[in-house]
Amino acid sequence: MPPFIIIASTRLTVGLISSLLNILTNLGVVVWDLGLTLFNLVAPLRPADRVVPEGCPGAGGRWPEYIPPKEGDSRSACPGLNALANHGLLPRSGRNISFRQMNAAIRSTFNFAPTFCFFVPSYMAGLLGKSYWTDTLDLSDISVHNGIEHDASLTREDTSESPHQGEPCERFINELLASGTGPGGNLTVADLSRISGKRRTEAKSNGQFTLSAFHKLFGSSNSGTLLTIFGGRVQDLRPILLEERIPEGWQPRIRNPAGLTLTAFQPTVLGIELGIEEEVAGALKVLGVGSTSDKKTS
Repeated sequence: MPPFIIIASTRLTVGLISSLLNILTNLGVVVWDLGLTLFNLVAPLRPADRVVPEGCPGAGGRWPEYIPPKEGDSRSACPGLNALANHGLLPRSGRNISFRQMNAAIRSTFNFAPTFCFFVPSYMAGLLGKSYWTDTLDLSDISVHNGIEHDASLTREDTSESPHQGEPCERFINELLASGTGPGGNLTVADLSRISGKRRTEAKSNGQFTLSAFHKLFGSSNSGTLLTIFGGRVQDLRPILLEERIPEGWQPRIRNPAGLTLTAFQPTVLGIELGIEEEVAGALKVLGVGSTSDKKTS
């Protein structure tokens, strides 16, 4: 057995190198993303009916056949990833998917920016102790609690209530879709703030409820995709969220040629999260001050 000093020094060295590489990678993503954001400001938009590139599945709104998952297939807490598998854009089994394969499918289908499509699968890989470049995963792997999956989801029951996070919660989804106050009943930023606050308040009755600041923002990021990629359109979101099916003829609502960048996405995410009144009430309660709703009724 190697001496303690060799084991300890090796671990410290490897950890230092890994941390440094992560910092450099994240800095590179930030610079790359800013460049793509600037490019989108001057580049012409893609035609609304031809956002998915020609030659890719879904071009012209023609999507591969939808087949619901069968017994033994792997699905996740993410409706979008499940839809990719249900249409064969990822392996229909939901198993042995490379992170790079996931990157490419997300990019061509939903028109997220290359930075977005690299950063999220790369984060998943790190969370699971895998290599983005060489390893694979099953979709259910990313449902690990408080990883990508989190309590107070708008489409799933909490893990303590429903361990199988690959299954949508129809009650939550129908309530979400019915909450729209935009034109035609479509969803708005204010709607998602309101329904998120309601869901978080209800979820606190779960004795094992946890929701860190990171997962609050992550939840608002998930909500943000409903407004950006899907334009808040309830007609499109209904099959995506309930059946995890891409509607025939659908195209991403983000038409920028470089896709939705992390930078451009942040105002929507922050607009949702900072508009959740229940978070203000919770913070004031900790400080021993009355909530904003108390002041309105007093």
